Amino acid sequence: MSKLAEIGARLYQGDASIDFIGRRKLWYLISALIVVVVVAGLVFRGLNFGIEFRGGVEFRGTGFSDASGSIDDVTEAVVNTEISGAESPTVVAEGSPADTIRVETETLSADQQNVIEQVILDAGATEVSSTSIGPTWGSAIANKALTGLIVFLVLVVLFIWAYFREWRMSVAAIVALAHDLVITIGVYALTGFEVTPATVTGLLTILGFSLYDTVVVFDKVRENTRGVVNSTRRTYAESANLAVNQTLVRSINTSIAALLPVGAILYVGIVQLGSGPLKDLALALFVGMAAGAYSSIFIATPLLAQLKMREPAMQAQAKRVAARRSSDARDSARLARGEVVNVQSSGEVDPGSGPGRTVDPSREPATLGAATGSSAVSFDSAGAPADSTGSTAAGSGPTATGSGSTALGQGTSTPSGAVRTSRSGAVRRSSPERPMNAAAAKRAQPQRQVRSKRGKTK
Repeated sequence: MSKLAEIGARLYQGDASIDFIGRRKLWYLISALIVVVVVAGLVFRGLNFGIEFRGGVEFRGTGFSDASGSIDDVTEAVVNTEISGAESPTVVAEGSPADTIRVETETLSADQQNVIEQVILDAGATEVSSTSIGPTWGSAIANKALTGLIVFLVLVVLFIWAYFREWRMSVAAIVALAHDLVITIGVYALTGFEVTPATVTGLLTILGFSLYDTVVVFDKVRENTRGVVNSTRRTYAESANLAVNQTLVRSINTSIAALLPVGAILYVGIVQLGSGPLKDLALALFVGMAAGAYSSIFIATPLLAQLKMREPAMQAQAKRVAARRSSDARDSARLARGEVVNVQSSGEVDPGSGPGRTVDPSREPATLGAATGSSAVSFDSAGAPADSTGSTAAGSGPTATGSGSTALGQGTSTPSGAVRTSRSGAVRRSSPERPMNAAAAKRAQPQRQVRSKRGKTK
């Protein structure tokens, strides 16, 4: 657990990163393959609608000593009645231990229902009950479920737009929700599980879970991208990718904590109970939660970044970021060769370029000569601060010529790869040495004495 916490801390601070945004085409391809498979299941196999949706008669026979072993006998007995509507009954064993058999047929008359009840009793049941469900009731359930889904999606769009003030986030969230719905419904087609009112309840529940996870990630994206247009540190896509990495461990922990109890319910519904609303509800929750955790990380945020990076302002900002990084790379190469580079100090810190240092893309390398009152800060070629007192003295110590270094007092000089940033933030160009007047020499004298003492002490 401590190692997982360490990984989470590194992801949050940006020390480690997974390129979710840059690899979005791979995630899109994986999702497309999954969607193709489940859609094929919907087209070629179709959904197994429960009796609540298609209508019919449900018989329940209890008291079987071995319901699982009696399924074939009950099925054969019902088919042998040769009643129209009972040629292909659905026979399922229920209970733990299995002592109940459920038989579903099409709509039957009262006399036909009595015949079916009798054959179930003859097959080993001690008591049989029947429930007739009209097809209009099932269609009403389906229409209400569709209405609830549409209202939910409309509210989702309005909520995200009102909270984030960004229509692209609404679009990305709706695409992620549709992705989760299609996958969950397709799994029902592939597995042959019945679609019941409990399934509809599970579908509406997973939409809320998926939306919650997506909103958490989007909130972090908004925090990281605030003022990104005027920044040259990261592009919008990079800031969004950092947000996904920062919330990754939280998303994984939340998903695991939610999936474990739902998985236990699914196991009990399938293995222990055999059938019933518990199994139908648990399957929708399990598949939908897993798909929702995937879509919030791999679909919603990459799609948001892709839509956002199409804006002209974001494209221009990305070009400025690229120009700055190119300039930083040139400066690093010059420092490695031992050249002198003037660095402009600004209020923005670029990650990876050292604390408190930024690079002006417009500057040119120049030799640093002696100048009075320059008030410069020096860095050596390794990036460490060099000795400096705030002004550059000349005349009392040797001045190196041809090597790009300037003496800073008696016995002290900056390395040949020195970098100087003026305290005012402007780039200072060196000028040829010129003699100081008496007043300037008097002001510089105490500083030369301090430098000399430091040099002797060392």
